[in-house]
Amino acid sequence: MDDAIKIDLLPSENISYILDTNVLIHDPNAIFNFEEHRVMVPMTVLEELDKLKTGKLTIAADCRQAIRQIDNIVGNSTPEEIDQGVPIPRGDNDSHMGCMSILTSSPASNLSYLPSNINDNKIINDICQWQALHPNEKAVLVTKDINMRLKARGCGLQAEDYENDKLVTDVELLNKGYIEVEGSFWDLIENVDTSQLDGETHHLLERTGVLTDVYPNTFVIDDQGFVGRAIEVTDTHVTLLHLNHDRLMHQEAWGLHPQDIYQAIAMHLLLDPDVHLVNLTGSAGSGKTILALAAAIEMTVANKLYRRIIATRSTQGLDEDIGFLPGTEAEKMEPWLGAITDNLEALHSDDESTHGSVDYILDKVPLHFKSLNYIRGRSFQHSLIIIDESQNLTPHQIKTIITRAGKGSKVICLGNLAQIDTPYLGATSSGLTYMTERFKDFSHGGNVKLQGVPRSLLAEFAESHL
Repeated sequence: MDDAIKIDLLPSENISYILDTNVLIHDPNAIFNFEEHRVMVPMTVLEELDKLKTGKLTIAADCRQAIRQIDNIVGNSTPEEIDQGVPIPRGDNDSHMGCMSILTSSPASNLSYLPSNINDNKIINDICQWQALHPNEKAVLVTKDINMRLKARGCGLQAEDYENDKLVTDVELLNKGYIEVEGSFWDLIENVDTSQLDGETHHLLERTGVLTDVYPNTFVIDDQGFVGRAIEVTDTHVTLLHLNHDRLMHQEAWGLHPQDIYQAIAMHLLLDPDVHLVNLTGSAGSGKTILALAAAIEMTVANKLYRRIIATRSTQGLDEDIGFLPGTEAEKMEPWLGAITDNLEALHSDDESTHGSVDYILDKVPLHFKSLNYIRGRSFQHSLIIIDESQNLTPHQIKTIITRAGKGSKVICLGNLAQIDTPYLGATSSGLTYMTERFKDFSHGGNVKLQGVPRSLLAEFAESHL
């Protein structure tokens, strides 16, 4: 049985998966993820992809890629071959390669379960007709649209979500970037080999017990003030870098000090030039943006580690609205990136003239506001890229953005998995969740789930009671 859909069916049963438009937009390579089974693309879906394929929007690029994948499979096949199913090439010798066909309306049947005035209903009606003509095969509609799944089930069809890129079933199981130990961490350790290297204390420990789920750049924190960072992880052993708790809490990035140990370890990763990818998650007001911005300015202006800061964000409606806003790209992006300027003001709130300080920083710091639509295809060298609201990105989109990072660049992803505004995405299918799970073994990446709501007492109460 394939990984994309989890249905309890007999292995010998013929299954045909019919893909909705939103599945191909979510993952243009979805056709290849159904192993030995038949994949069907309705003609209505091809028409929707055709309408959405033009322009510079992210969705248009995804549509074009999905169309190219379909064309590469179908190629010059005859109508009869397409109806029977064209084998899906996979680049291996697996005989169970699966096949793909185009689902069209059948004139041989007048079955119509739903009014055909909208495309979703047309697709469901076509599947019902196909199922009536092929009673010995199992048809499964795959769509990210919950309401469409409900309508399909109401018509007697089997309908499921696309789950191939869901790596965790519950975001609570997601790696937080640290392990908290009650009491003393050393009470749980039987054997340790401690050494000094270049003024640093390293502890070599067996990867058992509390350290079983430790990954590179995971922190170990206990109630006694011990903080360790995993700098090397093998199947059997973990090397922890011993960090000074007080020194962590007194770190400074552009005048900003951490408010708790979680912000401290986040700042530690942000300021480390050897960590090329950092993603910070947490509730509203936990300090994600201000930490990232302070560290970015520190590393760009003070330390000269990067040439420029590129700030962007994923926001529902941004693709459609930015073209109608007046001004340059930076001016168009400014309303969407108000969180950046808000936090610039917070960093200089104690200055005699906050407005003057912000203008001075914006003039001095090479800070560029970029739209996600214009990042595709570019390469950013020696840049620090901040992606705000990254929980609204699909796994395919977040891959597209991260691969833009060129030599000497660092990517910081910020997001709150409890506030997803994009249709067809949930906490477990978000690109931020996907990236966190995929990169947990990356020695040059790290993530921290921030705790608390230090923004204000009002924000803290609202977060817990509303």
